[in-house]
Amino acid sequence: MTGFNRILIANRGEIAVRIIRAAREVGIESVAVYSEEDRGAFHARLADEAVEIGPGDPAESYLHMGKLIDAAQKTGAEAIHPGYGFLSESAAFAAAVAGASLVWIGPPAGVIEKLGSKRRARLMARDMGIPLVSGFSREAATDAELLAAAPSVGFPLLVKAANGGGGKGMQVVRSMEELPAALARGRREAQAAFGSDEVLIEKFVAHPRHVEVQILADGRGNVVHLGERDCSIQRRHQKIVEESPAPHLTDDERAEICRAAVRLAEEVGYVGAGTVEFLWTSERTFHFLEVNTRLQVEHPVTEMRTGIDIVKWQFRIAAGERLDFSQREVRPRGAAIEVRVCAENPDENFSPCTGVVEELEEPAGAGIRVDSGLWAGQTVGARYDSLLAKIIAWGQDRREASARLRRALADTVILGCPTNIGFLGDVLASSAFREMSLSTDFLERHAGELAEAREERRRRGSLAAAALAAAGEADKLGRAAKASGAPSGSAPPAADPWNDPRLAAFRLGRAP
Repeated sequence: MTGFNRILIANRGEIAVRIIRAAREVGIESVAVYSEEDRGAFHARLADEAVEIGPGDPAESYLHMGKLIDAAQKTGAEAIHPGYGFLSESAAFAAAVAGASLVWIGPPAGVIEKLGSKRRARLMARDMGIPLVSGFSREAATDAELLAAAPSVGFPLLVKAANGGGGKGMQVVRSMEELPAALARGRREAQAAFGSDEVLIEKFVAHPRHVEVQILADGRGNVVHLGERDCSIQRRHQKIVEESPAPHLTDDERAEICRAAVRLAEEVGYVGAGTVEFLWTSERTFHFLEVNTRLQVEHPVTEMRTGIDIVKWQFRIAAGERLDFSQREVRPRGAAIEVRVCAENPDENFSPCTGVVEELEEPAGAGIRVDSGLWAGQTVGARYDSLLAKIIAWGQDRREASARLRRALADTVILGCPTNIGFLGDVLASSAFREMSLSTDFLERHAGELAEAREERRRRGSLAAAALAAAGEADKLGRAAKASGAPSGSAPPAADPWNDPRLAAFRLGRAP
Protein backbone atom coordinates (compact mmCIF):
# COMPACT_ATOMS: atom_id res chain seq x y z
CA MET A 1 0.00 0.00 0.00
CA THR A 2 1.34 3.42 -0.94
CA GLY A 3 0.33 6.87 0.17
CA PHE A 4 0.05 6.50 3.93
CA ASN A 5 1.07 4.08 6.68
CA ARG A 6 -1.24 5.02 9.57
CA ILE A 7 -4.90 6.07 9.61
CA LEU A 8 -7.35 7.24 12.25
CA ILE A 9 -10.88 5.82 12.19
CA ALA A 10 -13.33 8.53 13.26
CA ASN A 11 -16.02 6.06 14.28
CA ARG A 12 -16.90 3.22 16.63
CA GLY A 13 -18.43 -0.24 16.80
CA GLU A 14 -18.58 -2.75 13.99
CA ILE A 15 -17.61 -0.36 11.21
CA ALA A 16 -14.48 0.71 13.07
CA VAL A 17 -13.58 -2.97 13.50
CA ARG A 18 -14.20 -3.58 9.77
CA ILE A 19 -11.87 -0.74 8.76
CA ILE A 20 -9.16 -1.70 11.25
CA ARG A 21 -9.06 -5.26 9.93
CA ALA A 22 -8.93 -4.13 6.30
CA ALA A 23 -6.09 -1.75 7.14
CA ARG A 24 -4.13 -4.47 8.90
CA GLU A 25 -4.41 -6.75 5.88
CA VAL A 26 -2.67 -4.16 3.68
CA GLY A 27 -0.06 -3.12 6.23
CA ILE A 28 -1.63 0.12 7.42
CA GLU A 29 -1.57 0.88 11.14
CA SER A 30 -4.81 2.08 12.73
CA VAL A 31 -5.69 4.55 15.45
CA ALA A 32 -9.07 4.18 17.14
CA VAL A 33 -10.97 6.85 19.03
CA TYR A 34 -13.42 6.20 21.81
CA SER A 35 -15.66 8.14 24.16
CA GLU A 36 -15.73 7.74 27.93
CA GLU A 37 -18.74 5.50 27.48
CA ASP A 38 -16.81 3.28 25.06
CA ARG A 39 -13.85 2.60 27.34
CA GLY A 40 -12.79 -0.99 26.81
CA ALA A 41 -14.62 -1.18 23.47
CA PHE A 42 -13.52 -3.92 21.10
CA HIS A 43 -12.59 -1.51 18.31
CA ALA A 44 -10.30 0.41 20.69
CA ARG A 45 -8.60 -2.78 21.85
CA LEU A 46 -8.16 -4.06 18.30
CA ALA A 47 -6.44 -0.96 16.90
CA ASP A 48 -2.70 -0.32 17.06
CA GLU A 49 -3.38 2.73 19.21
CA ALA A 50 -6.49 4.22 20.80
CA VAL A 51 -7.30 7.73 22.02
CA GLU A 52 -10.08 8.83 24.35
CA ILE A 53 -11.75 11.91 22.87
CA GLY A 54 -14.42 12.97 25.36
CA PRO A 55 -17.73 12.24 27.07
CA GLY A 56 -20.34 9.81 25.82
CA ASP A 57 -22.35 12.61 24.20
CA PRO A 58 -21.48 12.33 20.48
CA ALA A 59 -21.35 16.13 20.16
CA GLU A 60 -18.39 16.09 22.57
CA SER A 61 -16.64 13.10 21.04
CA TYR A 62 -17.44 11.41 17.71
CA LEU A 63 -18.93 14.60 16.23
CA HIS A 64 -16.20 16.92 17.54
CA MET A 65 -14.04 17.74 14.51
CA GLY A 66 -11.28 19.45 16.48
CA LYS A 67 -10.76 16.51 18.83
CA LEU A 68 -10.66 14.02 15.97
CA ILE A 69 -8.12 16.00 13.96
CA ASP A 70 -6.03 16.64 17.06
CA ALA A 71 -6.01 12.90 17.85
CA ALA A 72 -4.84 12.13 14.31
CA GLN A 73 -2.01 14.65 14.45
CA LYS A 74 -0.83 13.60 17.91
CA THR A 75 -0.71 9.91 16.98
CA GLY A 76 1.03 10.38 13.65
CA ALA A 77 -1.93 9.33 11.52
CA GLU A 78 -1.69 10.54 7.95
CA ALA A 79 -5.31 9.98 6.96
CA ILE A 80 -8.81 9.79 8.47
CA HIS A 81 -11.51 7.28 7.54
CA PRO A 82 -14.94 8.46 8.74
CA GLY A 83 -16.82 5.14 8.42
CA TYR A 84 -20.54 5.86 8.12
CA GLY A 85 -22.83 8.03 10.19
CA PHE A 86 -21.42 10.74 12.46
CA LEU A 87 -19.24 13.03 10.26
CA SER A 88 -18.90 10.73 7.25
CA GLU A 89 -20.92 13.04 4.97
CA SER A 90 -19.76 16.33 6.41
CA ALA A 91 -18.15 18.54 3.76
CA ALA A 92 -16.89 20.78 6.57
CA PHE A 93 -15.08 17.88 8.23
CA ALA A 94 -13.61 16.69 4.92
CA ALA A 95 -12.33 20.22 4.28
CA ALA A 96 -10.95 20.51 7.83
CA VAL A 97 -9.09 17.22 7.44
CA ALA A 98 -7.54 18.36 4.18
CA GLY A 99 -6.75 21.74 5.74
CA ALA A 100 -4.81 19.95 8.49
CA SER A 101 -2.62 18.30 5.82
CA LEU A 102 -4.29 14.93 6.38
CA VAL A 103 -5.80 12.63 3.74
CA TRP A 104 -9.58 12.29 3.76
CA ILE A 105 -10.58 8.73 2.85
CA GLY A 106 -13.70 9.61 0.95
CA PRO A 107 -14.97 12.02 -1.70
CA PRO A 108 -13.47 15.54 -1.62
CA ALA A 109 -15.34 18.23 0.28
CA GLY A 110 -16.56 19.80 -2.97
CA VAL A 111 -18.18 16.56 -4.11
CA ILE A 112 -19.81 16.02 -0.72
CA GLU A 113 -21.09 19.60 -0.89
CA LYS A 114 -22.75 18.87 -4.23
CA LEU A 115 -24.13 15.43 -3.47
CA GLY A 116 -24.18 15.14 0.32
CA SER A 117 -27.02 17.63 0.35
CA LYS A 118 -30.15 15.88 -0.89
CA ARG A 119 -31.35 19.24 -2.22
CA ARG A 120 -28.32 19.79 -4.46
CA ALA A 121 -28.26 16.17 -5.57
CA ARG A 122 -31.91 16.37 -6.62
CA LEU A 123 -31.24 19.46 -8.72
CA MET A 124 -28.33 17.77 -10.46
CA ALA A 125 -30.32 14.61 -11.17
CA ARG A 126 -33.20 16.70 -12.52
CA ASP A 127 -30.87 18.58 -14.86
CA MET A 128 -29.55 15.24 -16.16
CA GLY A 129 -33.04 13.99 -16.90
CA ILE A 130 -33.07 11.37 -14.14
CA PRO A 131 -36.65 11.02 -12.82
CA LEU A 132 -37.41 12.51 -9.38
CA VAL A 133 -40.14 12.16 -6.80
CA SER A 134 -41.82 15.57 -6.47
CA GLY A 135 -40.80 17.64 -3.45
CA PHE A 136 -39.54 20.95 -2.09
CA SER A 137 -35.89 21.35 -1.08
CA ARG A 138 -34.81 24.99 -1.13
CA GLU A 139 -31.50 25.64 0.65
CA ALA A 140 -31.96 26.52 4.34
CA ALA A 141 -35.72 26.47 3.86
CA THR A 142 -37.64 27.78 6.83
CA ASP A 143 -40.59 26.00 8.39
CA ALA A 144 -42.85 28.67 6.90
CA GLU A 145 -41.54 27.94 3.38
CA LEU A 146 -41.93 24.18 3.85
CA LEU A 147 -45.46 24.60 5.17
CA ALA A 148 -46.36 26.82 2.23
CA ALA A 149 -44.96 24.28 -0.26
CA ALA A 150 -46.61 21.21 1.31
CA PRO A 151 -50.03 21.47 -0.46
CA SER A 152 -48.38 21.50 -3.88
CA VAL A 153 -46.22 18.49 -2.97
CA GLY A 154 -49.29 16.67 -1.68
CA PHE A 155 -50.03 14.40 1.27
CA PRO A 156 -48.87 12.00 2.46
CA LEU A 157 -45.34 13.34 2.30
CA LEU A 158 -41.95 12.67 3.87
CA VAL A 159 -39.86 14.98 6.00
CA LYS A 160 -36.19 14.11 5.44
CA ALA A 161 -32.84 15.34 6.72
CA ALA A 162 -31.12 17.22 3.90
CA ASN A 163 -27.55 16.33 4.91
CA GLY A 164 -27.47 12.67 5.84
CA GLY A 165 -29.06 9.27 5.42
CA GLY A 166 -29.87 6.18 7.42
CA GLY A 167 -33.47 7.24 7.92
CA LYS A 168 -32.49 9.75 10.61
CA GLY A 169 -35.00 12.58 10.78
CA MET A 170 -37.35 10.90 8.27
CA GLN A 171 -41.08 10.89 9.01
CA VAL A 172 -44.28 10.22 7.11
CA VAL A 173 -46.74 13.12 7.42
CA ARG A 174 -50.36 12.58 6.40
CA SER A 175 -51.89 16.01 6.97
CA MET A 176 -51.04 19.68 7.26
CA GLU A 177 -51.91 19.53 10.96
CA GLU A 178 -49.13 16.98 11.59
CA LEU A 179 -46.47 18.85 9.65
CA PRO A 180 -45.24 21.51 12.13
CA ALA A 181 -44.47 18.94 14.82
CA ALA A 182 -42.87 16.62 12.25
CA LEU A 183 -40.61 19.41 11.02
CA ALA A 184 -39.51 20.15 14.58
CA ARG A 185 -38.75 16.48 15.26
CA GLY A 186 -36.98 16.10 11.94
CA ARG A 187 -34.76 19.10 12.60
CA ARG A 188 -33.85 17.84 16.08
CA GLU A 189 -32.93 14.38 14.80
CA ALA A 190 -30.99 15.77 11.83
CA GLN A 191 -29.01 18.13 14.06
CA ALA A 192 -28.15 15.36 16.51
CA ALA A 193 -27.14 12.89 13.79
CA PHE A 194 -25.44 15.10 11.19
CA GLY A 195 -24.71 18.46 12.79
CA SER A 196 -27.22 20.24 10.51
CA ASP A 197 -30.93 20.75 11.08
CA GLU A 198 -31.77 21.36 7.41
CA VAL A 199 -34.73 19.29 6.19
CA LEU A 200 -36.74 18.91 2.99
CA ILE A 201 -40.14 17.50 2.07
CA GLU A 202 -40.87 14.93 -0.60
CA LYS A 203 -43.98 13.17 -1.91
CA PHE A 204 -44.56 9.84 -0.19
CA VAL A 205 -44.76 7.00 -2.73
CA ALA A 206 -46.94 4.03 -1.75
CA HIS A 207 -45.40 0.54 -1.69
CA PRO A 208 -42.12 1.36 -3.48
CA ARG A 209 -38.93 -0.66 -3.37
CA HIS A 210 -35.60 0.82 -2.34
CA VAL A 211 -32.97 -0.08 -4.93
CA GLU A 212 -29.46 1.35 -4.76
CA VAL A 213 -26.29 1.12 -6.86
CA GLN A 214 -22.76 0.81 -5.47
CA ILE A 215 -20.16 2.88 -7.33
CA LEU A 216 -16.39 3.26 -7.22
CA ALA A 217 -14.52 6.14 -8.87
CA ASP A 218 -10.78 6.75 -8.87
CA GLY A 219 -10.52 10.46 -9.57
CA ARG A 220 -8.94 9.75 -12.97
CA GLY A 221 -12.23 9.70 -14.81
CA ASN A 222 -12.84 5.98 -14.24
CA VAL A 223 -16.21 5.14 -12.70
CA VAL A 224 -17.63 1.63 -12.31
CA HIS A 225 -20.71 0.24 -10.64
CA LEU A 226 -20.60 -2.95 -8.60
CA GLY A 227 -24.23 -3.86 -9.14
CA GLU A 228 -27.39 -3.04 -7.27
CA ARG A 229 -28.90 -3.92 -3.89
CA ASP A 230 -32.50 -4.12 -2.75
CA CYS A 231 -32.89 -2.59 0.72
CA SER A 232 -36.67 -2.43 0.90
CA ILE A 233 -37.25 -4.20 4.22
CA GLN A 234 -37.02 -1.36 6.73
CA ARG A 235 -38.23 -0.33 10.14
CA ARG A 236 -38.61 3.34 11.06
CA HIS A 237 -37.23 4.12 7.56
CA GLN A 238 -33.98 2.31 8.39
CA LYS A 239 -32.90 -0.83 6.56
CA ILE A 240 -32.75 -4.15 8.38
CA VAL A 241 -32.48 -6.61 5.45
CA GLU A 242 -30.48 -5.95 2.28
CA GLU A 243 -29.83 -8.21 -0.68
CA SER A 244 -28.26 -8.43 -4.10
CA PRO A 245 -29.22 -8.92 -6.85
CA ALA A 246 -32.46 -6.97 -6.51
CA PRO A 247 -35.31 -9.44 -7.19
CA HIS A 248 -37.63 -9.14 -10.19
CA LEU A 249 -35.50 -6.65 -12.19
CA THR A 250 -34.91 -7.60 -15.81
CA ASP A 251 -31.39 -7.36 -17.23
CA ASP A 252 -32.38 -4.23 -19.15
CA GLU A 253 -33.85 -2.58 -16.04
CA ARG A 254 -30.77 -3.48 -14.03
CA ALA A 255 -28.53 -1.99 -16.69
CA GLU A 256 -30.61 1.20 -16.92
CA ILE A 257 -30.57 1.98 -13.21
CA CYS A 258 -26.84 1.24 -12.96
CA ARG A 259 -26.11 3.47 -15.96
CA ALA A 260 -28.01 6.34 -14.32
CA ALA A 261 -25.85 5.98 -11.19
CA VAL A 262 -22.61 6.00 -13.18
CA ARG A 263 -23.72 9.00 -15.26
CA LEU A 264 -24.43 11.02 -12.15
CA ALA A 265 -21.05 10.10 -10.62
CA GLU A 266 -19.25 11.05 -13.82
CA GLU A 267 -21.10 14.37 -14.02
CA VAL A 268 -19.99 15.46 -10.55
CA GLY A 269 -16.44 14.11 -10.82
CA TYR A 270 -16.98 11.60 -8.04
CA VAL A 271 -14.03 10.09 -6.17
CA GLY A 272 -14.11 7.04 -3.89
CA ALA A 273 -16.95 4.73 -2.87
CA GLY A 274 -20.54 5.88 -2.91
CA THR A 275 -24.11 4.74 -3.32
CA VAL A 276 -26.82 6.16 -5.56
CA GLU A 277 -30.28 5.41 -4.18
CA PHE A 278 -33.55 5.09 -6.08
CA LEU A 279 -37.20 4.32 -5.47
CA TRP A 280 -38.49 1.53 -7.73
CA THR A 281 -42.24 1.78 -8.26
CA SER A 282 -44.94 -0.74 -9.09
CA GLU A 283 -45.04 0.82 -12.57
CA ARG A 284 -41.47 -0.51 -13.06
CA THR A 285 -39.94 2.96 -13.13
CA PHE A 286 -37.22 4.36 -10.92
CA HIS A 287 -36.90 7.76 -9.24
CA PHE A 288 -33.71 9.27 -7.87
CA LEU A 289 -33.57 9.63 -4.08
CA GLU A 290 -30.07 10.64 -3.01
CA VAL A 291 -26.38 9.88 -3.08
CA ASN A 292 -24.66 8.59 0.04
CA THR A 293 -21.13 9.97 -0.25
CA ARG A 294 -19.67 7.35 2.07
CA LEU A 295 -19.38 3.66 2.79
CA GLN A 296 -22.79 2.01 3.28
CA VAL A 297 -23.72 -0.26 6.17
CA GLU A 298 -24.71 -2.89 3.60
CA HIS A 299 -21.47 -2.81 1.57
CA PRO A 300 -20.64 -6.45 2.53
CA VAL A 301 -23.55 -7.64 0.35
CA THR A 302 -21.77 -6.28 -2.73
CA GLU A 303 -18.37 -7.51 -1.57
CA MET A 304 -19.71 -11.05 -1.17
CA ARG A 305 -21.02 -11.09 -4.74
CA THR A 306 -18.15 -9.34 -6.51
CA GLY A 307 -15.10 -10.33 -4.47
CA ILE A 308 -14.09 -6.65 -4.48
CA ASP A 309 -13.05 -5.24 -1.09
CA ILE A 310 -14.63 -1.79 -1.10
CA VAL A 311 -12.78 -0.56 2.02
CA LYS A 312 -9.40 -1.50 0.60
CA TRP A 313 -10.30 0.33 -2.59
CA GLN A 314 -11.19 3.37 -0.49
CA PHE A 315 -7.63 3.27 0.84
CA ARG A 316 -6.14 2.85 -2.62
CA ILE A 317 -8.19 5.62 -4.23
CA ALA A 318 -7.41 8.01 -1.37
CA ALA A 319 -3.74 7.21 -1.95
CA GLY A 320 -4.10 8.28 -5.59
CA GLU A 321 -4.26 4.86 -7.23
CA ARG A 322 -6.18 4.11 -10.41
CA LEU A 323 -8.88 1.43 -10.66
CA ASP A 324 -7.16 -1.61 -12.14
CA PHE A 325 -10.32 -3.24 -13.50
CA SER A 326 -12.98 -2.21 -16.00
CA GLN A 327 -16.76 -2.44 -15.89
CA ARG A 328 -16.63 -5.59 -18.03
CA GLU A 329 -14.42 -7.25 -15.44
CA VAL A 330 -16.99 -6.77 -12.65
CA ARG A 331 -18.86 -10.06 -12.64
CA PRO A 332 -21.18 -10.46 -9.66
CA ARG A 333 -22.06 -14.07 -8.91
CA GLY A 334 -24.66 -15.79 -6.80
CA ALA A 335 -26.78 -13.96 -4.25
CA ALA A 336 -26.03 -12.31 -0.91
CA ILE A 337 -28.32 -11.21 1.91
CA GLU A 338 -27.51 -9.17 5.02
CA VAL A 339 -29.44 -8.66 8.24
CA ARG A 340 -28.73 -6.04 10.88
CA VAL A 341 -28.66 -7.36 14.43
CA CYS A 342 -29.81 -4.53 16.69
CA ALA A 343 -30.37 -4.03 20.41
CA GLU A 344 -34.08 -3.32 20.15
CA ASN A 345 -37.53 -4.68 20.92
CA PRO A 346 -39.57 -5.34 17.76
CA ASP A 347 -42.72 -5.72 19.88
CA GLU A 348 -42.45 -2.11 21.07
CA ASN A 349 -41.96 -0.33 17.74
CA PHE A 350 -38.31 -1.42 17.65
CA SER A 351 -37.47 0.72 20.64
CA PRO A 352 -33.73 0.64 21.48
CA CYS A 353 -32.74 -1.63 24.36
CA THR A 354 -29.82 -1.66 26.76
CA GLY A 355 -28.07 -4.33 28.77
CA VAL A 356 -24.83 -6.19 29.37
CA VAL A 357 -23.77 -8.88 26.88
CA GLU A 358 -23.34 -11.85 29.23
CA GLU A 359 -22.71 -14.50 26.60
CA LEU A 360 -21.88 -14.21 22.92
CA GLU A 361 -21.68 -16.83 20.19
CA GLU A 362 -21.37 -15.60 16.60
CA PRO A 363 -22.11 -17.84 13.63
CA ALA A 364 -19.71 -19.26 11.07
CA GLY A 365 -19.80 -21.80 8.26
CA ALA A 366 -20.00 -21.91 4.48
CA GLY A 367 -20.93 -18.59 2.90
CA ILE A 368 -21.28 -16.72 6.22
CA ARG A 369 -19.65 -13.42 7.16
CA VAL A 370 -20.10 -11.53 10.43
CA ASP A 371 -19.17 -7.85 10.84
CA SER A 372 -19.33 -7.19 14.55
CA GLY A 373 -17.92 -5.01 17.29
CA LEU A 374 -19.47 -7.03 20.12
CA TRP A 375 -17.68 -8.68 23.01
CA ALA A 376 -18.82 -10.59 26.07
CA GLY A 377 -19.11 -8.18 28.96
CA GLN A 378 -19.98 -5.17 26.79
CA THR A 379 -22.48 -2.70 28.16
CA VAL A 380 -24.90 -1.66 25.42
CA GLY A 381 -26.06 1.87 26.19
CA ALA A 382 -28.62 4.22 24.75
CA ARG A 383 -26.44 7.01 23.34
CA TYR A 384 -25.49 5.42 20.04
CA ASP A 385 -27.12 3.59 17.17
CA SER A 386 -28.65 0.26 18.21
CA LEU A 387 -26.76 -1.68 15.49
CA LEU A 388 -24.64 -4.39 17.11
CA ALA A 389 -23.55 -6.57 14.21
CA LYS A 390 -24.30 -7.60 10.65
CA ILE A 391 -24.65 -11.18 9.45
CA ILE A 392 -24.23 -11.75 5.72
CA ALA A 393 -24.80 -14.96 3.76
CA TRP A 394 -23.77 -15.82 0.19
CA GLY A 395 -25.24 -18.63 -1.88
CA GLN A 396 -25.37 -19.84 -5.46
CA ASP A 397 -28.88 -18.36 -5.57
CA ARG A 398 -31.27 -16.47 -3.30
CA ARG A 399 -32.76 -19.63 -1.83
CA GLU A 400 -29.39 -20.95 -0.70
CA ALA A 401 -28.29 -17.57 0.66
CA SER A 402 -31.54 -17.28 2.63
CA ALA A 403 -31.23 -20.81 4.04
CA ARG A 404 -27.66 -20.14 5.12
CA LEU A 405 -28.66 -16.88 6.76
CA ARG A 406 -31.49 -18.50 8.69
CA ARG A 407 -29.09 -21.16 9.92
CA ALA A 408 -26.58 -18.49 10.91
CA LEU A 409 -29.22 -16.62 12.89
CA ALA A 410 -30.14 -19.86 14.63
CA ASP A 411 -26.48 -20.27 15.59
CA THR A 412 -26.23 -16.74 17.03
CA VAL A 413 -26.46 -16.27 20.79
CA ILE A 414 -26.53 -12.89 22.55
CA LEU A 415 -27.54 -13.16 26.19
CA GLY A 416 -28.13 -10.25 28.52
CA CYS A 417 -29.28 -7.66 25.98
CA PRO A 418 -32.54 -7.83 24.01
CA THR A 419 -32.04 -8.09 20.24
CA ASN A 420 -34.11 -8.46 17.07
CA ILE A 421 -32.56 -11.83 16.14
CA GLY A 422 -35.77 -13.80 16.49
CA PHE A 423 -37.71 -11.21 14.51
CA LEU A 424 -35.15 -11.32 11.68
CA GLY A 425 -35.58 -15.08 11.55
CA ASP A 426 -39.34 -14.59 11.26
CA VAL A 427 -38.85 -12.20 8.33
CA LEU A 428 -36.58 -14.60 6.43
CA ALA A 429 -38.95 -17.52 7.05
CA SER A 430 -42.05 -15.62 5.91
CA SER A 431 -43.83 -16.53 2.70
CA ALA A 432 -43.72 -12.85 1.71
CA PHE A 433 -39.91 -12.86 1.82
CA ARG A 434 -39.65 -16.19 0.00
CA GLU A 435 -42.00 -14.92 -2.70
CA MET A 436 -40.00 -11.66 -2.94
CA SER A 437 -43.00 -9.46 -2.13
CA LEU A 438 -40.74 -6.56 -1.24
CA SER A 439 -41.54 -2.92 -0.48
CA THR A 440 -40.46 -0.29 2.00
CA ASP A 441 -43.66 -0.98 3.96
CA PHE A 442 -42.99 -4.74 4.02
CA LEU A 443 -43.37 -4.98 7.80
CA GLU A 444 -46.72 -3.18 7.77
CA ARG A 445 -48.10 -5.08 4.78
CA HIS A 446 -47.18 -8.47 6.24
CA ALA A 447 -47.73 -7.69 9.91
CA GLY A 448 -50.28 -10.48 10.29
CA GLU A 449 -47.96 -13.23 9.07
CA LEU A 450 -45.10 -11.89 11.18
CA ALA A 451 -47.32 -11.73 14.27
CA GLU A 452 -48.31 -15.39 13.78
CA ALA A 453 -44.63 -16.31 13.45
CA ARG A 454 -43.85 -14.45 16.66
CA GLU A 455 -46.54 -16.36 18.52
CA GLU A 456 -45.28 -19.66 17.14
CA ARG A 457 -41.78 -18.74 18.27
CA ARG A 458 -43.12 -18.00 21.73
CA ARG A 459 -44.96 -21.34 21.76
CA ARG A 460 -41.72 -23.11 20.97
CA GLY A 461 -40.09 -21.01 23.67
CA SER A 462 -42.67 -22.22 26.16
CA LEU A 463 -41.87 -25.83 25.37
CA ALA A 464 -38.18 -25.11 25.64
CA ALA A 465 -38.74 -23.25 28.89
CA ALA A 466 -40.52 -26.25 30.36
CA ALA A 467 -37.66 -28.51 29.34
CA LEU A 468 -35.07 -26.23 30.89
CA ALA A 469 -37.09 -25.74 34.04
CA ALA A 470 -37.42 -29.49 34.41
CA ALA A 471 -33.64 -29.70 34.16
CA GLY A 472 -33.32 -27.22 37.04
CA GLU A 473 -31.83 -24.43 34.94
CA ALA A 474 -34.17 -21.60 35.89
CA ASP A 475 -31.38 -19.03 36.17
CA LYS A 476 -30.26 -19.61 32.59
CA LEU A 477 -33.87 -19.48 31.48
CA GLY A 478 -34.38 -16.13 33.18
CA ARG A 479 -31.47 -14.63 31.27
CA ALA A 480 -32.86 -16.03 28.03
CA ALA A 481 -36.19 -14.35 28.81
CA LYS A 482 -34.39 -11.07 29.47
CA ALA A 483 -32.56 -11.32 26.16
CA SER A 484 -35.85 -11.88 24.34
CA GLY A 485 -37.09 -8.47 25.43
CA ALA A 486 -39.63 -9.89 27.86
CA PRO A 487 -40.60 -7.59 30.75
CA SER A 488 -38.93 -8.04 34.11
CA GLY A 489 -40.48 -10.83 36.14
CA SER A 490 -41.91 -12.65 33.13
CA ALA A 491 -42.85 -16.26 33.61
CA PRO A 492 -40.51 -18.82 32.03
CA PRO A 493 -42.74 -19.39 28.96
CA ALA A 494 -41.83 -15.86 27.75
CA ALA A 495 -38.27 -17.05 26.96
CA ASP A 496 -37.23 -16.60 23.35
CA PRO A 497 -35.63 -19.76 21.91
CA TRP A 498 -33.29 -17.64 19.81
CA ASN A 499 -31.44 -16.49 22.90
CA ASP A 500 -30.29 -19.69 24.57
CA PRO A 501 -27.52 -21.83 23.04
CA ARG A 502 -29.14 -25.08 24.15
CA LEU A 503 -32.35 -24.46 22.28
CA ALA A 504 -30.97 -24.89 18.76
CA ALA A 505 -33.47 -27.62 18.01
CA PHE A 506 -36.27 -25.08 18.41
CA ARG A 507 -34.83 -22.24 16.37
CA LEU A 508 -35.65 -23.54 12.91
CA GLY A 509 -39.11 -24.77 13.86
CA ARG A 510 -38.20 -28.22 15.12
CA ALA A 511 -40.46 -28.02 18.17
CA PRO A 512 -41.33 -31.25 20.03
